[in-house]
Amino acid sequence: MRPSRLFVFVLLLSGMAAGQSSPPIAPQTVEIRSGTLRLKAFLWTPAGRGPVPAVLFNHGSGGADPAHTAGLTMTEAAEQLGPLFVKHGYAFLYLFRRGQGLSADQGPFMQDLLQREKAVHGDEARKHLQFVLLTTDHLDDVLAALSFLKTVHGVDPRRIAIAGHSFGGQLTLLAAGREPTVRAAVTFAAAAGSWENNPELRERLLTAVRKAAAPLLLIQAANDYSTAPGRDLAAELERLNKTHLLKIYPPVGQTPEEGHNLLYKAIPDWEPDVFRFLDGYLRR
Repeated sequence: MRPSRLFVFVLLLSGMAAGQSSPPIAPQTVEIRSGTLRLKAFLWTPAGRGPVPAVLFNHGSGGADPAHTAGLTMTEAAEQLGPLFVKHGYAFLYLFRRGQGLSADQGPFMQDLLQREKAVHGDEARKHLQFVLLTTDHLDDVLAALSFLKTVHGVDPRRIAIAGHSFGGQLTLLAAGREPTVRAAVTFAAAAGSWENNPELRERLLTAVRKAAAPLLLIQAANDYSTAPGRDLAAELERLNKTHLLKIYPPVGQTPEEGHNLLYKAIPDWEPDVFRFLDGYLRR
């Protein structure tokens, strides 16, 4: 017996639906108070019953303008990461710090401040100002976001990790050194562009890992600007017999800039390692 035209039509529609990818997971835009500032953040939460573990993510210091990071718009960068963490069962908070992304109206853009300082006082003054911003204003924003994340409905405040890229990786280390309740921390390319020529920064980050209670995962690509920060921090953690893991992946792309941005350019490489690490400390 020949199938009816209706039956064939239904089968065709089913085949078309099966070939389509699922719609992207939309985040919730939330507001976070940092002193007098009202910062914005994207929050993704897994469907179903909680409480669930969560990750606070710290972006880098920005691109040519407040709307970009690592060659992407900041919202595009966030949307590459949020659904990935949700897929693995984690709530994910992508904070837009003062002066950047959705928080561009909450203070000056960091790169503008640094370029102005360099033009007026020279490169050493620029390095010191970056250190000051790292250890004061931008760290304050991260700690405010961490406090906020602990209050989110459905998030287990006892199972929170922090992660960050580049300048945000430095902030991640500092926050881990300040906040003993953090269960794990992951850095991507932290301090790769400034480790070897900024002793003030180098010593502060070494001090942070000495104080950190959380296990640390340090990630870099072999063709990052420098792999010295990952190796030196791992050596210090090894000396102190602290739980850590250093992962230096094969070169990403053809340039140090591409290697520095492995977070976005090599997700299939680091995804299994990162979630194996997080699951080991946040799902016990």
